[in-house]
Parts: sequence; C-alpha cells; structure tokens
Amino acid sequence: MTELKTLFTPQKIGSVEIKNRIVRSATFEHRAEKYGYVGQKILDFYSELALGGTGLIITGFTAIDPSGTGSPYQLRLDNDSYIPGHKKLVYMVHNQSDAKLAIQIVHLGRQCEHPKYPPIAPSPIPEKTTGLTPKELSVEEIYELVKKFKETSIRAYECGYDMVQLHASHGYLLSNFVSPYTNKRKDEFGGSIKNMARILVEIFHQTRDELGKKFPITIKLQTEDSVPGGLTLETSSKIAEILAETGYEAIEPSGGIYESQLTNSNTYPCKIVKSTEDENYFLPTAKVIKPLIKKSKLILVGGIKNPVSAEKILINKHADFISLCRPLIYEPDLPNRWKSGDISPAKCISCNSCLVQMRIGPVYCVTKQNLEKKKQN
Repeated sequence: MTELKTLFTPQKIGSVEIKNRIVRSATFEHRAEKYGYVGQKILDFYSELALGGTGLIITGFTAIDPSGTGSPYQLRLDNDSYIPGHKKLVYMVHNQSDAKLAIQIVHLGRQCEHPKYPPIAPSPIPEKTTGLTPKELSVEEIYELVKKFKETSIRAYECGYDMVQLHASHGYLLSNFVSPYTNKRKDEFGGSIKNMARILVEIFHQTRDELGKKFPITIKLQTEDSVPGGLTLETSSKIAEILAETGYEAIEPSGGIYESQLTNSNTYPCKIVKSTEDENYFLPTAKVIKPLIKKSKLILVGGIKNPVSAEKILINKHADFISLCRPLIYEPDLPNRWKSGDISPAKCISCNSCLVQMRIGPVYCVTKQNLEKKKQN
C-alpha cells in the first residue's frame, strides 16, 4: 500500500506549525447571519471541517469594509462588533481539534454589485459581466484601504486566528492592482511591476509593524486572468518573487476572473475536472513560482483529487501544502479517510453544483445530497 508520509507530516507557515500538508482553500459559505455575523450555521460548518482532519482551514472570504461585500450573508470583520462571533468560531475550532485556522480577508473591488456602494478599482475599466464601471481610486483612498486591511488583520489577531490570508485573486480588488487589464495607472500604484505590487507590500509592512513576526501573513495571488490583455504568469511570477522578498510566509497561486467565463466556460474557479489529465491544473504554475519564492511556502490548489499524486507533488518539492476546496464540500472528513488508509481519490466530481448553490443559499454538495435521496428511496 502506498504510504502518504509527506502528506501527513507537519510543516510550518512562519512560526505556526500545521499538523499535516492539507489546507482547506477558502470557499464562500453563504452561511453567515445577515450583515456578516457569525452564527450557528457557520459554527456547524467549520466544526465539521475541523473534525475531518484538515491541517489548516482558511475561512471563506471575509470583508474588510461594507462596500466590498458580495452578499449580506458573507462574513465580515470590518468593525469591533464582529469580534465576539469570530472569537467563538476560533475557540470552537481550536477546542475541537488541533487544526489551525486562517482568515481570508477581501474587498470585491470592480466585481462588487452592492446596492448601496459603487464598485471601485485602480482604473475605471468597465466590468463586462456586471455592466458596471468602477470608480477610480485616488491615492488617498488606496492608502485608506491599506489601513482597512491592516485593521481587519489586527482584529483577526485579537480573535485568535492563527494567520491571515489576503485575497488578491479572482478579479477582486487586490488582484485588480496586479493586472494590466484592470490597472492602467501611471502613479505610484501602476505602470511598473513594482508599483502594481505596491499595495500588497504596503499592507504587509503596515500589518507586520503592528503585529510582529509571530502572526503569519499569507496571500492568495492571481497568476492568470485568462482574458485578452490580462495578467500572465510571466508577470505574476515576478510579483510572487517581490512578495516573498517582502516577507509573505505563504503564497497560494490561483487565477481567473468573472470575465474569464465569457470566453472560456471551463476556467478556474469553475474548472471541471473530467479526467486525471485535468487534475492539478495549477501545478505548471507552481513549478515556475516555487523556485522564486525561497523561504515562503507554496500552497497548491486546483483540481487535486488523488492523495498519491499529492504525495508526489510534495516529495518533488513543487509545493509545500495541498489545498482543497470542492472535495471538502463533498467530504469534510476526507483527510481522515486518507490517513486511515483509504487512499481512493476524492469523491467530488467537480460538477460545480456547489458553486451554483452558494449563489442562492448555504453551500453544500448537491450531487451528494441527490445520491443520498436516491438511496433512501
């Protein structure tokens, strides 16, 4: 029988030791109470994940400002009224398991469709899926957003989270800055690769100055926009190198924006994995970025279904951690199953029924539920 020694070997992100190499990639749960408060539905969801054996759980994206939310039922931590609920969530996860808990923080930027607030972006490039043109941010407004990311990170630290992950991917605000498609600025936040990455560097330094080195700062980084004139790996790999040199303790490469779906319906984060050849679809990206980021850890996401291939990826040092999203919606206890010796691939078929569901209500695996109903009948 194949042994998964590396997959279940501890590894550190910064000063925080993770019990294994399995990460729950951030997924919008659509389970917060109205206006983003932690309630029982969120607690139950993360309790199941914590007990399932995942080493590091990253929460669904949590808003740093009410103007950057995508749903009334999205988690928020933009003011102190949210702290008690997040403390309860962190305590529950830590009390039930030895899993570590990261919070992913975000502003939706140009893809935001808030009824009260207009979308914002580094440049006023129309968003084709919403039909809205974002407001161009002033330099002063950008620094105010840097402050909001820092303040949300400080609240996360006060709540007891083990680390923070900035969401700089999927067409949201921070990824808008690193993309030539959405950033046409000629000032200190645009033009050169260094300037495009400046907001991420500023957030890191301001947060690190407040919280020190014991609280890891990580990032989900856009690497490919998959639209004409968009970000490519040639540029994003250089940005990853800048971020590693800045001090980010882990980078999770990702890609795709809302508009990617207009030209290719099978792009991340909606990519369908039909065969083993479709799996591990960000592995080529990881192979480019990993040698550039030195001490920073690389978290590989993207169609990972087979623990044997995950083990090989880790042994070959193409990644330091394996990140799962949809498989853990179907099987929250998947890590425990693999550790127990059942190393058959994840049962998730990447049908995206969960993605459709999360747009209208609490996320769950529709396919799994339908199969269970058939068995009962």
